[in-house]
Amino acid sequence: MEKVRRLIFILLLVGICSPALGEKWTASVVKSLEAVVGSCVVLPCSFNYPGTLLPTSRLRGIWHLSKEDTKIVYSEDNTKVLDSFKGRTNMLGKLGDKNCTLEITDVKDHDNGPFCFRIELVKTHDNKETTEKYSFVDECAELKMQRDPPEPELFQSNTAVQGKPYAVTCSVRHTCPSHVPVFTWSRGSKDDVIHIQKPVLSGIWETQSIMVFIPEEKDDHTQITCTAAFNGGKVKSRSIQLNVKRIGNIYHIIIPVAVAIGTAVIFGVICIAVMKKYKLSRMS
Repeated sequence: MEKVRRLIFILLLVGICSPALGEKWTASVVKSLEAVVGSCVVLPCSFNYPGTLLPTSRLRGIWHLSKEDTKIVYSEDNTKVLDSFKGRTNMLGKLGDKNCTLEITDVKDHDNGPFCFRIELVKTHDNKETTEKYSFVDECAELKMQRDPPEPELFQSNTAVQGKPYAVTCSVRHTCPSHVPVFTWSRGSKDDVIHIQKPVLSGIWETQSIMVFIPEEKDDHTQITCTAAFNGGKVKSRSIQLNVKRIGNIYHIIIPVAVAIGTAVIFGVICIAVMKKYKLSRMS
């Protein structure tokens, strides 16, 4: 009986401790992203480590090139960062939330990577500080360089009808949610436009500019142009033709009817006058 109790106790102890023992050094990054030269790119990243949760003040995050952890592209200690990356990298994620997301601005054509994340845990035991380090060299991000940003996509809502609200949506995808594209339209004002940003894939965001206006008759067969200015100064535009359906009003009905009635009345009066004149001539 005593052996059974001990076995149950051991199983319970293993069940309680197994979650903590099962924790591993893991990281998740987007392994490949397209980046526009001169713009910026955000590398989504999350990580985990064994042991108790530590605050940001007890964590140090470092990004380095490939397996060469001495070639540092981001560190709180800027003196350790490679000259070619100084002032261009920023940790957007909070390490205390196990978020290691990195931003690279003013992307150069040689910023291909791979970029790997390393975490350092600063622990205190018996008034002594110890540091545990781990580099996630199997989870690194590479960049594919693009010379130009994508052209905007334009979408129209159904058919434009004269005098009724109408919407045109201009949309672009990008890799830099911290510096979103700026839109301008060939017509309308800022009050006519709303902007929406949303993630569509890990590391890729979509920004939409929606212009709502009331088309007039003069807008038929005119061009509407949307221009997107990306971080870094590059600009792309797209145009569409607006076809406006005209709405007939009551005057389009009244005027022709009135003309027809008037013509009939005049014609009738003339006929009556001619008939009377003819009768009088015969009587005489």
